[in-house]
Amino acid sequence: MKTARRLCQLTDVPDGHSKGFEIEGQAIFVVHQRGRVFAYRNVCPHLNVPMEWQPDEFLDSDKRMIQCAVHGALFLIESGYCVSGPCTGQSLTTVLCEVRGDDIWVTYDPD
Repeated sequence: MKTARRLCQLTDVPDGHSKGFEIEGQAIFVVHQRGRVFAYRNVCPHLNVPMEWQPDEFLDSDKRMIQCAVHGALFLIESGYCVSGPCTGQSLTTVLCEVRGDDIWVTYDPD
């Protein structure tokens, strides 16, 4: 059964930035880009390792792509689709999210 949960305030993830969270033992991250918010499980589809190179750092230096810290794979922010690296053609696992008022909410499967 899917569960909806308030994750944080929108201002906790400034536009052009990312932030990691743990919900019931599941690591996820959120990217706020051009007024939109995207959420993914914090697991690279190639090596099943966490994506960030430092806490809350999931984006490349230009802040235009999600980048895996282990092997540099690049993923589209809007879809999680890998466009470069050893997992090209694979995608990050999407976590449903939405902005409600000033808050970011996620819907996830607690299993």
